[in-house]
Amino acid sequence: MDVYHASLKEAQADPRVIAVQGASPFERLDWLALLTSHCLDETKARVTIAADAQGCTALPWLEGKGRITALANWYNFFVGFLGDEIRLSEIVRRLPHGRALFAPLPKDDAAALAEAFRKAGWMVLVEPCDSNHILAVNGRSFAEYWTDRPGALRETVRRKSRKGEVNLRLVTQFSQTDWDAYEAIYRLSWKPGEGSPDFLRAWAEMEGKAGRLRLGIAEVAGQPVAAQFWTVEGRTAFIHKLAHDERFRKQSPGTLLSAAMFEHVIDRDGVSLIDFGTGDDPYKRDWMEDVRVRWRVRAWRKSSVRHWPSLIRALAAQRLRPLVSRNHHG
Repeated sequence: MDVYHASLKEAQADPRVIAVQGASPFERLDWLALLTSHCLDETKARVTIAADAQGCTALPWLEGKGRITALANWYNFFVGFLGDEIRLSEIVRRLPHGRALFAPLPKDDAAALAEAFRKAGWMVLVEPCDSNHILAVNGRSFAEYWTDRPGALRETVRRKSRKGEVNLRLVTQFSQTDWDAYEAIYRLSWKPGEGSPDFLRAWAEMEGKAGRLRLGIAEVAGQPVAAQFWTVEGRTAFIHKLAHDERFRKQSPGTLLSAAMFEHVIDRDGVSLIDFGTGDDPYKRDWMEDVRVRWRVRAWRKSSVRHWPSLIRALAAQRLRPLVSRNHHG
């Protein structure tokens, strides 16, 4: 088996790694390279690759101060490895440093990565770290999906649509004019400052060229007042960014735009899943029907004595957490 560390550029040139990319932005090497160049330290980004005659597995990671972490930041809905899990333990054996943290992971990826660390002789803790709201379309049309929404939501859309004050546009190609409108709306919204607007713009442009972009704009009297940045890939629609100008809240442009976006991806794109990313925001429950747990895997190499204090603290915290929870709930 061939196991080696590579830069993102080297990994992008390896056809074996390209072949095991997944059907989401967060599992594509071009997206990881874009994220790294804008938001992370390119000199510390790595991909460990294990390949044999049967296939290839790759694990992207970032080198930190005495530990490794997932090659990710807040733009990731999830992280994980590429390819199948059978070579993961060999990858983990070659990782540097004595401490690792990967999050947020889907359940199956977390279990596979944790088992790989254990096989390689590491101490491992697995714990929930976030929520992921999703909608499984299950072959429904938008009209069928809409009948199951809360009555208050359906009534808001009915009344505000009838007034005709809000004009809606959904574009699939990137244009600087539309993106300028999105950025202007975001600055006027309740949202915190954008972490990396240059990255987000470059990402939207990349997705537009690939036909994956779904950018929605709502206007009142010709003025953009709400915007949403989605992408569609692998029969999944990913909801990345929502924003609206609070001054036009009475017209409910964000709600009307959401309904139009859901209708487009369900009826026109034919997606089977809509993913609202991480975070347990209450408004997501009106639109989505299921919640998945995202997981954190923390690992310590047994021979790395200098990391034992952090391991002991983590073990103590994990043992205390159920006690605190039970007391809190009486």
